[in-house]
Amino acid sequence: MSHVYLPDPSWTVVALAALLLLDAVLSVKPAKFIDVCLTGVNFPRNWWWALIVIKLVAVAGLIIGIWVPGVALAATVGVIAYFLCAGVAHVRAKFLQQEFWVNCLGFLGSAVLVLIFAFIV
Repeated sequence: MSHVYLPDPSWTVVALAALLLLDAVLSVKPAKFIDVCLTGVNFPRNWWWALIVIKLVAVAGLIIGIWVPGVALAATVGVIAYFLCAGVAHVRAKFLQQEFWVNCLGFLGSAVLVLIFAFIV
């Protein structure tokens, strides 16, 4: 019964993990679009490091979850929650520029698709 909690196909969580890892690496010395995004939602600069840690923990959970039942599912739900919160931050700040549509909603949509196709369908 625990196989239900393993991603199938697993490449979907690997792809999401790769995207999050790339985003985390680009956040170390923030790429312009990340700087614009975080500044646009008024996220305190001295807390930007925490977002990198959260993304790296999600990457680890997605990868570990390929073999450990439930972990990738929990990580995927966590990624969805993270980007839902990011979306709320964008709306509250009235910062609905390209960074919102491409990065924030792009990641949210990707994570929802992983949830659907790796764990539900």
